[in-house]
Amino acid sequence: MTKKNTSDSKVGDIEEAYNRVRKHNFSGNRGQAIKNSYYFLLTTLVGKIGSLVFTIFIARLLMPELFGLYGIALSTIILFSSFSDLGISTALLTFMSKKFGNKELSKEKGYYEHLLKYKVILLSSVSIVLLASSYFVANYYYHKPIFLTLLIGAIYIPAVGLVGYFGQVFAARNNFRMGLVKEIIIQVTRLTIVPLVILLLIGKIQTQFLLMLIFLSLSLAYTLAALFLYVRIKKADFFKVKTEKLSKSEKSELAKFVLPLSVTALSGMFFGSIDMIMLGRFVASEFVGFYQSSFSLISSASAIVAFSGTALFPILAKLGGKRLERGFKKSVRITAIVAILAAIFTYLFSETIILLIYGAEYSNSILLLKLFSLMLFSTPIIAMYSSYYISQKNTRSYAGLLILSTILNIVLNYILITSFISRGMMAAVVGACIATIISNYIYLIGLIVLRKKVWRSLKGIPSLGNIKLV
Repeated sequence: MTKKNTSDSKVGDIEEAYNRVRKHNFSGNRGQAIKNSYYFLLTTLVGKIGSLVFTIFIARLLMPELFGLYGIALSTIILFSSFSDLGISTALLTFMSKKFGNKELSKEKGYYEHLLKYKVILLSSVSIVLLASSYFVANYYYHKPIFLTLLIGAIYIPAVGLVGYFGQVFAARNNFRMGLVKEIIIQVTRLTIVPLVILLLIGKIQTQFLLMLIFLSLSLAYTLAALFLYVRIKKADFFKVKTEKLSKSEKSELAKFVLPLSVTALSGMFFGSIDMIMLGRFVASEFVGFYQSSFSLISSASAIVAFSGTALFPILAKLGGKRLERGFKKSVRITAIVAILAAIFTYLFSETIILLIYGAEYSNSILLLKLFSLMLFSTPIIAMYSSYYISQKNTRSYAGLLILSTILNIVLNYILITSFISRGMMAAVVGACIATIISNYIYLIGLIVLRKKVWRSLKGIPSLGNIKLV
């Protein structure tokens, strides 16, 4: 195929996708794929923009010291929660989707109930461990007043975990609209309740009680979303048939699938939380607040930057063969251009951004935002490469690379934080920032090198364009 024909084909794909969305015409396999992508991308935007707005609201209301305590508590709870999934939700999506496609409703329900049992066991176990260790973590590791907040984490973790699990049920059945509704419920509820709680109670009750009520409000938002999804699941056709239990071979296949995903999930959580957890140990909470405020902006902006390339990828890639390669390269190029421009803009206008969004109280975040602007290029590209490996089911190599990067991140954070702390707490925060950036870029380089090897092994594999789940 000539370059001109390829270009014309891409334009035609984009025009077709736009017209289908505009007319709500999602008939056929291709229409279903476009519909899934449309709702998935809307859900991502609602989630990321909602999270950014929420972070800005509470950062302004709480001020650096309390915002730092909030961030430490949240990172700790998230770290514990990483042990409550261990790849179960991804396994549900994969195996239940296959049975849905084959119209095996009884077996579909079998996977749902089998995995739900283990999900509930893990959620309960992690919550109990968090309850038992909260006092030690708060008072002996952090030396900060977050004990009561960590106790509420035992409610927060099951609420978030069940939302994720129930959400995957609808994704497995090609109903991505429910994911969007779920995200709207969460964002609207927490954007309403949490700021109201802070405005009514800040300065009137002790810090630890205020933080506890904030996390209780967040737990309520996720609980409402979980209840909504569960009610809808009970109305699904597969829920009304008799359960067909899994055979020994099916359970064995499930276990083999989950194991590498467990390692990946744990490594990913450690990679994303270790900086905050280490800073919480060594510096005062307000300095953690400076770090979190700048990092939150970059995280949300990175997701939005990656959106442009991600939106094209499902349409162009078709998840196989040379079409995958062309689609992937096109998506990466688009994302890279947007990312570079965003990084330059953020670096040049970091002072204006911080003062406008957070206020003068967060002026120490300006330097950190300048440094983190480097991640506006790497993070969106990493997200695209990660999707590539998962789509090609190359999880073992991906997991190995993520583990090595996580170990490097932990070591670098410890070395730089402890080395720079003698120069002051702000210097230690800069050390954590540098460690995170270095780890991020080394991880990206590893993904790029690994993908070249994967692509060489995939040459000649036929397109899997009939896959609906994008």
